[in-house]
Amino acid sequence: MASRAYGACVLYQRVVAVRIMYRALSAAVHPQSHADFLKGAPHRKHPGVTNLKTLCLPDELQKAAQAIIHGTEMSGLFDKARSLTNFLWSRKRAPEDVTLRERAMALEKNLWEKAKEKGGDVDVQLLETQITKKVLSNLRKTTYHWSPMRYDEELGVVYMAARLAGGYAAVKRALNEIKKRDPSFSPHSLLDFGSGLGTVVWASHSFWGETLKEMVCVDNSGAMNTIADRLLRGGSEKYEPVIKQVYFRQFLPVSPKVQFDLVVGAFSLSELASQKEREDAILTLWRKTSSYLVLVENGTKEGHQILMDARDILLKKQEKAAHDPRRPSVFAPCPHDSPCPKLVQLPLVPCNFSQAYSPLPLPGAPDRLTERFSYLVLSRTDWAGGEGSGEGLDWARLTAPVLRRPRHVHCQVCCTSGELKRVVVTAHRHGRDVYRCARSSDWGDQLPIIQPEDDTSNLD
Repeated sequence: MASRAYGACVLYQRVVAVRIMYRALSAAVHPQSHADFLKGAPHRKHPGVTNLKTLCLPDELQKAAQAIIHGTEMSGLFDKARSLTNFLWSRKRAPEDVTLRERAMALEKNLWEKAKEKGGDVDVQLLETQITKKVLSNLRKTTYHWSPMRYDEELGVVYMAARLAGGYAAVKRALNEIKKRDPSFSPHSLLDFGSGLGTVVWASHSFWGETLKEMVCVDNSGAMNTIADRLLRGGSEKYEPVIKQVYFRQFLPVSPKVQFDLVVGAFSLSELASQKEREDAILTLWRKTSSYLVLVENGTKEGHQILMDARDILLKKQEKAAHDPRRPSVFAPCPHDSPCPKLVQLPLVPCNFSQAYSPLPLPGAPDRLTERFSYLVLSRTDWAGGEGSGEGLDWARLTAPVLRRPRHVHCQVCCTSGELKRVVVTAHRHGRDVYRCARSSDWGDQLPIIQPEDDTSNLD
């Protein structure tokens, strides 16, 4: 018995020695130490983690929303809210006049060619009339019929029941990128373009309530501004607002010299009627930005494309008479300023993210839902290299759910090189710290990647 115990003790000591040697060798191979990029944090809370747990509306906001709903006594509110949610999710951009003309000309040319192939005597004037009717009929059937959303008080309440909690969750998740990665940022002023129910004010106040002194909400719907103001006042105009210094406007401030520390446009660009209107709005919002511009849209192909168009406009277009000459830099979610690789490599899959939240407690509503959204954060400061960049270390963005397997983790990442790659992270290749960070990370987080060329593959 004594000899067996002695043998087991010796074996255990050898195992411990091997582990120590392996860790020492791993540290030598991977010079980026635990303290360098973890900054003293545990692996599950490494600097790249920006996801939030299930979000709930602030108590004051939820109570105010319930008071407004109770006061309207609207029947079938949950069903109306669900229908509006589905409609807004499937909503597309308005077709451009140029695109419609090109399609009409192509159809007309094709019909004329078919008529010529048949030959014979043809009444040209009658044929032209028939072709015109066919072209118009085809366009009516195949063209998306876009119309602007016009919110009155009733539709505003339905929108509140449908989108208040989800919109709040998406905006707060996007703003958390700034809060987590730039903790010194303390905004004094906020501009919310297309403010709707004022969720941007509530989300921003939850992070920077102590420093925000001026919050301007711009929405062309007077009814929505009224509801947003009532939400700030506990559901009734007779109460004082919970959040002070909030001002509602129907138009953007005229002076190009007036800037705000934080400018947000959430689910608003998609409501503009044309590409020209979106471009003008984007450039105007950037002129108003002194630190960060945050754009949020639905996590659909349409929403993603709108944000990528905005990104291209700001990165490529140089204004001649700019009052603030500082150029924009992509802060999140892209770890680079190059064209979006997902549009090229996976054109049918939008770059989107998810955030769990608790919806308003309406009859029939579930306890937990997930908001799928796309977002873009641009900064007046150059953030090239990403969070905690260093020699041999890049912070890539996880663009799909992480697949955790025994002793390895499958990750789809957008890299600082501007490429979309699949990475298999292991303790042997990447080091114990990076491996444990990968197992603790999730879709939307940033991931530190050491030796990115060893085991990565481009997505075809």
